[in-house]
Amino acid sequence: MLLTLIELQRLKRLDRTGWILRGLPNGTESVASHSFGVSVTAMLLADKLMAQGIVVNVEKVLRMSLLHDWAEVRVGDMPRTATFYFGSEARKKAETAAFADVVGEVDEADGLYASLYQDYELRNSLEARLVKAADVIDLLVQVLALERAGARGLDEFWEVAENPEFKLDGAAEQIVQELLRSILNARSELLNNV
Repeated sequence: MLLTLIELQRLKRLDRTGWILRGLPNGTESVASHSFGVSVTAMLLADKLMAQGIVVNVEKVLRMSLLHDWAEVRVGDMPRTATFYFGSEARKKAETAAFADVVGEVDEADGLYASLYQDYELRNSLEARLVKAADVIDLLVQVLALERAGARGLDEFWEVAENPEFKLDGAAEQIVQELLRSILNARSELLNNV
């Protein structure tokens, strides 16, 4: 377990590449910081759903949120543009192999971590779809915070909010869409005041 923990420590210092490619300084956001934001967002979304009587496995949500980017400790934080060059299949294959290597020493016989990762990648469960929504929402909240602090040239990041496909329905879809609208409204207010 110690070797895995030491390796995962690197995520605290691994910069999210998208910000660096846009000229923001090193340390703007680490992969671990992003995972924290995803975890908090996913937990709050799950709590909102449970308050409406929808059954959500919060432990699964939190575990998945924490481990969804562990592969990046081996392959780095590949920006969206990398997919244009490597292709989405090659990228997915590399990340899946890297994740399996990272958890190889600590994943129990039941393969819990590998199972959670696969569920997240395939979006098979409500929990996986909530975590994916939280992943996008955390990105947008970070962009909004950066723009509020004066960063410019980040418009392309807002494209993910145009037609997000989280495969949610009912109350889950409504809650996520309301949150996305509130983020977009906050950005509109910011742009109107600039």
